Amino acid sequence: MTGPDTTGADAGALSVLHDLLASRPPTEQGLGVWRWQVRRQLAPLREVIVSPAGPTEDWLAARRGGCQRERTVLVRRLSDLGPRVLHDADLDRLCRDLRHLLDDVRHHEQRCNDLVYDEVELELGGSE
Repeated sequence: MTGPDTTGADAGALSVLHDLLASRPPTEQGLGVWRWQVRRQLAPLREVIVSPAGPTEDWLAARRGGCQRERTVLVRRLSDLGPRVLHDADLDRLCRDLRHLLDDVRHHEQRCNDLVYDEVELELGGSE
């Protein structure tokens, strides 16, 4: 989630999953393939979530701790959604829950990136 740890592949994983959710197949035949494609994209999403939380500066410890707690909640939500992808009969609710998770992961990533920015700003002397 930090600057150097966030890669184009991570952003690509989020984009692929978003596209899959937008293109849910209407037929029962294509549904099994779609479910497995979505399920495969959960692994890269998990990698995005569990990447390092950011700087270790003492003055940022509280915010870093908040990112770590948020990460734990996101991983738990992702773990709960994994089996649902393959078996949940309510696809509309499943897609809504997955899109909500994607939005929360993007917000989490931004907060962790803000920590990195604040650390760099301190090292460079701020705006003085």
